[in-house]
Formats: sequence, C-alpha cells, structure tokens
Amino acid sequence: QVQLVESGGGSVQAGGSLRLSCATSTSEDILNYYCMGWFRQAPGKDREGVARLYISRSGSYYDDYADSVKGRFTISRDNAKNTVYLQMNSLKPEDTAMYYCAVDRNRDRSTCARLAGENNFGYWGQGTQVTVSS
Repeated sequence: QVQLVESGGGSVQAGGSLRLSCATSTSEDILNYYCMGWFRQAPGKDREGVARLYISRSGSYYDDYADSVKGRFTISRDNAKNTVYLQMNSLKPEDTAMYYCAVDRNRDRSTCARLAGENNFGYWGQGTQVTVSS
C-alpha cells in the first residue's frame, strides 16, 4: 500500500509562489498510479479538488483544474523522483488551506474525474498547510 508524504507548504504573502511535493514513502512506484490529484480544505469548508492529472496507457498527460486556480496552479509528475508536484503562483489569501495529495490506481479517465469530484481517491497523504497573507 502506497504512503504519500506532502511537503513544501508554508506561509507566503499574496502574489507569491509555493511548490508542493508529494512523494511515496515506500518503494511503491508512482508509475503504478494513473490518476492523481491535489485537494484542499479550509477551516469550516468542505474538501475540494484543486488539480487532477490523468496519465493514459499510452503515456499522454491530461490535467484539469478548479476554476479558482486555473492559470495559476500546475500539477505535474516527475517519474524519476517518484513525486507529484503542485506549482502554485500568484497566490491569494483565499488559497489558504490544508493541501492534500491523493492517488488512485484507476486506469479510466472518466472514472478518475468522477473520483476526483467525489474526493474519493484510494490513497491520501497527511496534508501540508498553506497560508497566504494579504
């Protein structure tokens, strides 16, 4: 069973940038997971999907983002480092939240999208806090 460890969170002023990392803490290969995403939860709010990455059997990458972060956040994967990233630019105070990485073994693109919408990925990290001050 994969264990995910997030890092890279912190405090930053509005307009700044952070890069979150999500690495596997075991020998589990990130290449075994075709569906991965970043989610966030602010105090008093429901967890929401921020970014999703699906990798097809042929190796094509498909990313998708919440409207609130489009053009500012980018999800990516480094196979050599067994790590998934979330690059966050032009941060806003409303981006303040606990950010979670999650992956799923599902190999179907539409199912990946559905699972993301349901916050129902199979494996989750413990979260990393991001605080943006105005």
